[in-house]
Formats: sequence, structure tokens, C-alpha cells
Amino acid sequence: MGQPGPARMVTPEAVPLEFQTANVGSRILAYVIDMAVVVAGIFAGLFAVALLGQATDVVVPDWVAITIVLVLLPSWWLGYFIGFETLWRGRTLGKAALGLRVVTTEGAPVRFRHAAIRGLLGVVDIAIASGFFAVVFILLTKDNQRLGDLVAGTLVLRERSGLAAPAPVSFAPPAGLEAYTATLDTSRLTIEEYQAVRTYLLRAASLPPGPRAALALQLADPLVARLRPPPPAGITPEQFLRCVGAAHQQRQRQAIPGPRAPTPTPGPAPLAPGPVPAPADAGEGGFAPPG
Repeated sequence: MGQPGPARMVTPEAVPLEFQTANVGSRILAYVIDMAVVVAGIFAGLFAVALLGQATDVVVPDWVAITIVLVLLPSWWLGYFIGFETLWRGRTLGKAALGLRVVTTEGAPVRFRHAAIRGLLGVVDIAIASGFFAVVFILLTKDNQRLGDLVAGTLVLRERSGLAAPAPVSFAPPAGLEAYTATLDTSRLTIEEYQAVRTYLLRAASLPPGPRAALALQLADPLVARLRPPPPAGITPEQFLRCVGAAHQQRQRQAIPGPRAPTPTPGPAPLAPGPVPAPADAGEGGFAPPG
């Protein structure tokens, strides 16, 4: 509990999931740095108001001063965290100093709504309870998420984890199956299923022909019964899996609004049609066993 572990996410380019979630210690230290900035900003604002009052010889009534303080404190606290996380791709000054970043559970950059939910619920699990609820949630949740992360659907990741930088890998549909891939609906594909497909596609070239064909059939058979439209006649299980991988990546890219990311560095060469035997007659809702 509360130990940093692999983040469960799949990015549009199938980035390997070697990122580590931030533990409670690093998050507390980052928050202390952020609060030092917040407090400094509040004192600077109060000092500026006091100087303005002295310069203009205006006597500010107590109720006005109290109102200003009550408005200034929460608005600056919320504005700091929401503004920085929205505009700086999930980082604040404290998170940047500790090498942390907030991302969505799908691996995408956080947007205003994610930062706003985290900030507003931070009033509950950090500000009101002096961080007690935040620490409890981080320690008890599998991916070290506080209440704001659970509701917003976000994770806090360690960018500087000492691991090698992950390399994007893009899958292309097999030749002649581009039109089918474009129509393939992968919305019912789970993250775990996609991870299995991705792992197979990356390792298939190193497998012997028999195990390669058997594993492709094992992975493709349950998917072909659920994904629509069904594959065209004569397609092999491995070709179908390549269509699934390419279609899922395309769907994930389209789900991320905003400017398109630069084209990722190509990964391993596309799998050769090689030794995978084509099925004879596929049964209804699945592929025929290889042989």
C-alpha cells in the first residue's frame, strides 16, 4: 500500500507503462514547496493592499479587510494549483522540483476540468483536514491516488524514476486491410486486452511458427466475437490483431482534443507476413485452429 508502482495506462502511441506513481513522501514535500509559494503570494498581496492604503490615506474598515482576506486566501490557493496544473501540463513549482506530474489515467495531459476537480476536492482532503484524508487515500489506494485524483481520474507520476525513457511504437494495418481497420470499432477493447495484443505484436517475430500461430489464435478468437465489424474472409488471426492494434491507436489519438502530437519515432519494423498459416474455414464468431 502506498508504494510507487507502474501506472495503469495506454497512450495513443502505445508507450510502455514503465512510469512510477509518486509516493506519499514525495507528494508531501512537493506540497510543502507549493504552500511556501502560496503563502508568500498571500503575504505579498496583503502587503500591497496595506501599502496602497497608506499611500492613499484611505482607512479600510475591518469588515472590508476581513472580506478581502477570506476571498484572497481560497482564491489564490485554488488559482495557484488549478492554473499551474492546467497551463504547465500537470505540474506546479513543487511538483516540478520533485520531478512529478499529474496525468489522466489514460496517460493524457490534464485539462482545466481535471485540475479544477483536484483543486476543489483538495480543500476537503488537504486544507480542511490538514492533509489527513489525502495521506490516508494515498496509502490505501493501489495507484497512490487521493480523493481528488479518484474523482478527476488522474495519477501523479514520477518523471525522474531512473528508468529508461519509453519509446513510442505505432502499429500499421496489414497491406490491403486499411479500409477494414478504419471501420473497426475497438471501444469494447479493455486496456488489459490491448496490452496483450501489443505485447504479442512486438514479440511475434521472435516466436517459432507453431507457438506464434497458436498464441495469435488464442488472443484473436475472443476479440473477433466482440469487435465489429467482423474481419473479412481469409484474414489470419495475426493480421486481425494488427488491425486491432492500429485501430485502437487511431481511436485513442482521435479522443485527445487539441493539436496533434508530433509523429512518434517508428518502433520495430512491421511484422512480416511470414510463417503464420492462414486458417482454413473460420467458424462462426471465431477463427479455425491452426494446422
